[in-house]
This record gives sequence, structure tokens and C-alpha cells, in this order.
Amino acid sequence: MVPQLVFFASIAFGFIAWGLVTARYIWPQLRFQSRADALRPLLILHSFRFIGLAFLVPGVVSADLPPTFAHSAAYGDLMAAVLALLSLLSLPTGVGVALAWTFNLWGSFDLLNAFYQARHAGLAAGQLGPTYFIPTFVVPLLLLTHGLAFRILLQSPRESAFLEARRPA
Repeated sequence: MVPQLVFFASIAFGFIAWGLVTARYIWPQLRFQSRADALRPLLILHSFRFIGLAFLVPGVVSADLPPTFAHSAAYGDLMAAVLALLSLLSLPTGVGVALAWTFNLWGSFDLLNAFYQARHAGLAAGQLGPTYFIPTFVVPLLLLTHGLAFRILLQSPRESAFLEARRPA
């Protein structure tokens, strides 16, 4: 099988598997929580995005990994991790919610931009080395949880309080 096809199939299966986990286990746990409580585990997850710095480590990735992709993905992820941590530290204040919006917009754009940069640079799956697991295993989860964060952030405080009051015991 062509390596690029295997790569894209791996990403697709990552979305399917994480979509099932998200629908069955993550969203049911978050949907009745207050905005701040529901955002906390998502922000903690995204605080690990420093792992994208691995794209800059010689020997971990191929020497011919396109630098435009590597730098954009690594530093974009690092910024997302910093924003997630700042948001986490300042919740449930208004500043924390504003930072959560900033994080979520930045983080979503960063992941979508990485796909664009990879395609534009002609990235071959083999150039990723061990970081192959990031776009195939981690990125699908991150994109899905960005979707959940948007859903949570779009709830009005009144809706959030109503849902929390209806939380099953």
C-alpha cells in the first residue's frame, strides 16, 4: 500500500475512533457541567501540546522534513499549550473565558494550518519519523475536543447553570 494512503487512512481511523470515544465517554461527562468545569479537562489535555516541539528535534524527524511545516507546527502547538495553561489558571473569571476563546480559536487554526502546511510542503509520511503518531493519534482527539470547547463556550451562562442543575446524581 502507498505510504501516503496509509497515512491518510491512519488519520481517518483516528477521527473515527476518537469520535466514538468523545461521543460515548467525554461529552456525556462534560455536558452537564458548568462552563469552567467542562473546559478544565479539555484545557489540561491541550496543555500537553508542547509535544509538537518534537518536530524540531533532529534524529526524531527526518532531516528532510520541510522546515516550514516543522516550525509552524512546533511553535503553533507551543503557543496553544501556553494559551491553554493561561486559560486554565484564570478560569472561571471573564478573563479566563476570553483566554479560552483565544486558545480555542488559535489552537483550531493551528491544527488546520498544520494540515495545510503539510500538503503545501509536500510532506511525506516517512519524514515524520516517530512523530507520525501526532497527526494520526493526537491531532484527531485535539480537533474533536476543540469542537467540544466551542460547544461549551457558546453556551450562555444561563444555559450552563440550567444544564448543571439537571445533571444526573
